[in-house]
Amino acid sequence: MDHIRELRNRLIKAIIALVIGAIIGWILFEPAWGFLKQPYTQIPPEHCLEGKCDLVVHGIFDGFFIRLKVALIIGAVLSSPVWLYQIWAFVAPGLYSRERRYTYAFLAAAVPLFFLGAVLAYVTMDKGLKIFIGLAPGDTTVLVGVQDYLSYAQAMLFIFGLTFELPLFVIMLNLVGVLSHERIRKSRRLLIFGVFVFAAVATPSQDPFTMLALALPTILLFEIAELFAFLHDRRRARDDEYAGLSDDEASPLNLDEIDAELEKGGRTG
Repeated sequence: MDHIRELRNRLIKAIIALVIGAIIGWILFEPAWGFLKQPYTQIPPEHCLEGKCDLVVHGIFDGFFIRLKVALIIGAVLSSPVWLYQIWAFVAPGLYSRERRYTYAFLAAAVPLFFLGAVLAYVTMDKGLKIFIGLAPGDTTVLVGVQDYLSYAQAMLFIFGLTFELPLFVIMLNLVGVLSHERIRKSRRLLIFGVFVFAAVATPSQDPFTMLALALPTILLFEIAELFAFLHDRRRARDDEYAGLSDDEASPLNLDEIDAELEKGGRTG
C-alpha cells in the first residue's frame, strides 16, 4: 500500500505539472501552432490545393480539440523536467543513500536528452512527409486533416524524446550495480538489432529515413553508455579488494599484517 500511495502521489504531481504546462500551451497556441505545422508546409507544392499546403479541418468541434491537443503537447514538453523527476524519485527510495545522489545527475542529463530527441524528430518530420506524400500520383491533391497531422507530430516528438532516455537508464542501472558492463557487452549485437527493429516499428511514418534518424543516434548513445559502464566497472573493481572472488572462495588474508597488529596490541596492553 505504501508503494501504491507513493505512485499515486507521484502521478498527481506529474499531472498537475502537465495541466500547468497545458494552460501555458493554450495561451501560446498561435506561435506554438505556427511552429508545429512548419514541417508540413515544406512538402511538395504540386500535391497541395492550388500550390498552397494547408491542413484541413473536418468537423465542427475539431477547432477545440486541435487547441487542446496542441496545449497538451506543449504542456508535456514544458513539464518534462517534473515528470522525469517523478519517475526517478519513485525508484530512488529503493536505492542506497550513496546512490540517491545520482538524482540530480539523472535530471541534468534526462531533460537535455529528451529535448535533443524532440528537436531531431522535428527536423526529420518533413522528410517522412515528403517521402510518403510524394508517392501520391501527380494528378492528385493530398488533403491532410489537422488531427491526423497532430497525431503524427505528437508521436514523433515523444517517441524520439523518450527513446533518447533509454541509454541514460542503462547508465543509471550500471551505477546502482544492477547492470554490469560485461552483460552489456555480451548483449551488444542483440541490442543493436533491437534498436533497429524498435525504430522501424515505433516511428509513425516507418520510412527508412526516419527509422535511421532514430536508430543511429540511439546506437551512438548506447555506445557512450557502454563506455561509461566499462570505465565505471573498472574503477569499482580497482577500489574493491574482494572483486573477482567467487562466493565459495575465501577472501585473501595478510597474516603478516595480522601478526604485527596482534603484537602491537600486546605491547600496548
